[in-house]
Amino acid sequence: MTDENKILLIKELVDSAESDLKKAKKMIDQLAGDDAKVSYAKKAEAIKETSDDDSDDGEEKVIQGIFDGEQMTDEDGEAYPVPQNYASKSKLVPGDALKLTIAADGAFLYKQIGPVDRKQVIGILTYEDSEYKVVVGKKSYKALLASVTYYKAEIGDKVTLIIPEKEDSDYGAIDNVLPRNVSDLDTTDDF
Repeated sequence: MTDENKILLIKELVDSAESDLKKAKKMIDQLAGDDAKVSYAKKAEAIKETSDDDSDDGEEKVIQGIFDGEQMTDEDGEAYPVPQNYASKSKLVPGDALKLTIAADGAFLYKQIGPVDRKQVIGILTYEDSEYKVVVGKKSYKALLASVTYYKAEIGDKVTLIIPEKEDSDYGAIDNVLPRNVSDLDTTDDF
């Protein structure tokens, strides 16, 4: 075996070992129940692609991160604002992986690249502490103003809310407002 082949083999082994370590760490976090406590920055680091720093023309910058309910956090802990209308329209929930392309003219272009596992719940729309919230059982989730206005929801309306399936969250994405004549749906899930 030539030295060049040995170097290539060693590089493949190291790359494979790094990938296996990331998978093992994720499994440990899940088994230990600490998955919800993993920071958004660490999650962003896990989705980073090797070629996302610069495009071929060098005029735009690509950053990957995790949505926290209001903004995207990259692997360095840097936060980037996510427009409410985009988050609402895309029904983003905390934990979703996003790619941000910053164009040469400064425009921010977001794209959802990895949705987190989700579930739907039904709750009542409220307004407290100067923000809209959806109360589901004993838990309340913050809802974006853009979602409330888009669906023309009113305080007291029953809404379907999308939340992360496995992780605890303070935010949810409004999926729909239920008609007022639908009164027999359960909003008392105990979380």
